[in-house]
Amino acid sequence: AYERTCRYFCRKSDSVVVCVEYRLAPEHPFPAQFEDCLTAAIHFLRTAQEHGVDPSRVAVCGDSSGGTLTAAVAQALVNRRDLPRLRAQILIYPFLQCVDLNLPSYQQNERIPILLKERTLALGMKYINMDLGLMNELFKGCHVSEDRRLKYQKWVSPDYIPQEFKKRGYKPSPTYLPSKAVCEVAEPMFDPVFSPLLAEDSVIAQLPETLILTCEFDVLRDDGLLYKKRLEDHGIKVTWCHLQEGFHGAV
Repeated sequence: AYERTCRYFCRKSDSVVVCVEYRLAPEHPFPAQFEDCLTAAIHFLRTAQEHGVDPSRVAVCGDSSGGTLTAAVAQALVNRRDLPRLRAQILIYPFLQCVDLNLPSYQQNERIPILLKERTLALGMKYINMDLGLMNELFKGCHVSEDRRLKYQKWVSPDYIPQEFKKRGYKPSPTYLPSKAVCEVAEPMFDPVFSPLLAEDSVIAQLPETLILTCEFDVLRDDGLLYKKRLEDHGIKVTWCHLQEGFHGAV
């Protein structure tokens, strides 16, 4: 599905493109996919010159769940002093958090193909082998403990979404009490490898220059907007491309 896209990027950007065929869930559960991508990135950074590539000009890129993996790989590399620093990261409509599944974009685009709201969460839950019967509890936010809610509200909140993106029928969601049992089962969802938007400030502050592409008709639009804000708050240069008529999978 991606070969033609990768060839296009290669040709138009005059770049060497390495496409990682990482193992897939559910046969290979989380975090095997991240580990494969990180291993490939480290290997390429160490051997870039063998491929005619300047090691100081390597970027990582991915779309959708690949955007999640891209963000996680970039974060994992910030403290590696034995490797060249990444030149940039490119996140194309990435999934970045599961704290709030009722952000404006989730409400507005819940029935927009190809990534319906329920499908988004179902894929994430299958990724970490979680019971799909808990889906409604997650939509209510019952998987977020009070401690986590307090910590993450400074990074994940509808308050940080610009007003222009709330015009298509957004309503603040009611707050439900957390469930201890659901919180325990949902623990892996708060791992920054799964939800890169939840990485600590000390990691975010070291990330490379970033390009973020968002689409208006995409449940994940606001994940991109929130990550853009976090990066810019830490002085990271961000190029933001928003497709006003775009939908998830448009690239």
